[in-house]
Amino acid sequence: MTTKVFGHKAPDTDSTGSPIIWAWYLNEVRGTPAEAVLLGEPNTEAAFVLTRWDLPKPAIVDAIDDGTPVVIVDTNNPAELPANVNALDIQAIIDHHKLVGGLETKGPIDITVRPLACTATIMHDLMGADAAKMPDWVKGTMLSCILSDTLEFRSPTTTPTDKALAETLAGELGLSIPDYAAEMFAAKSDVSAFSDAELLRMDSKEYEVAGTRFRVSVLETTAPKVVLDRKDSLMTSMADVAAEDGVDQVLLFVVDILNEEATLLVPNDLVRTLAEKSFGATATGDTVVLPGVMSRKKQIIPVLAL
Repeated sequence: MTTKVFGHKAPDTDSTGSPIIWAWYLNEVRGTPAEAVLLGEPNTEAAFVLTRWDLPKPAIVDAIDDGTPVVIVDTNNPAELPANVNALDIQAIIDHHKLVGGLETKGPIDITVRPLACTATIMHDLMGADAAKMPDWVKGTMLSCILSDTLEFRSPTTTPTDKALAETLAGELGLSIPDYAAEMFAAKSDVSAFSDAELLRMDSKEYEVAGTRFRVSVLETTAPKVVLDRKDSLMTSMADVAAEDGVDQVLLFVVDILNEEATLLVPNDLVRTLAEKSFGATATGDTVVLPGVMSRKKQIIPVLAL
């Protein structure tokens, strides 16, 4: 039976590219039939990467049959995975996020969770000498994942391992990292075609803080004004998205990649209190700027408080 390889819902570049990379490795190196699939439509940056490296978009699946062998990458959070995840035959987990708990497996499995910025970096290490067999399109996909997750090394999650690998891959591909990253970020910043609800769900994860369930959404962009010009309608849409998704509140952080800061939309007193207790920020209006905040994983989620 073919092994399905997938990342989290609302797939970004890492959760689109890493399944493709690992499916290549399983098929071509390990001799294990494997297929990369997605749990949703890839974001604009991930779609750009697919086009740039001439990759077919993996199938988007709503459900996976019980008992299917799977490899889970770039998450270990059941809330970001198929509802029947514990009925799947999980073969391995490759991730760089904190352990959430709640996953069950049918037997012992390979689990690799490392404090690196990108799942694709971990995969390169796991391949060992076989990484030399990667064709250019796999190298390009891996480079794209690293530049996306590190925001071209601006994110505090960046490690020397991530940066060194990206520089090696770019050298082998004859690419300028600043030029290629600029193309990626321009694609990520083009959100004009998306509805408010789509923007609020595009790069989001669910977390609970003091009994309150949040959908924590991040939009990384080189053109924050394009998003912030829509703040009134975005805040109006938050209530509907929260109700539809079964959470109490949507948080939206608009990350300005170039100025290295985030703007949090403040639609009500709950978020105002959260901004003050989490970031020590005084939110007098409907937005608050958080200098230096770039990473949901390292600078947002760990400090959320009510």
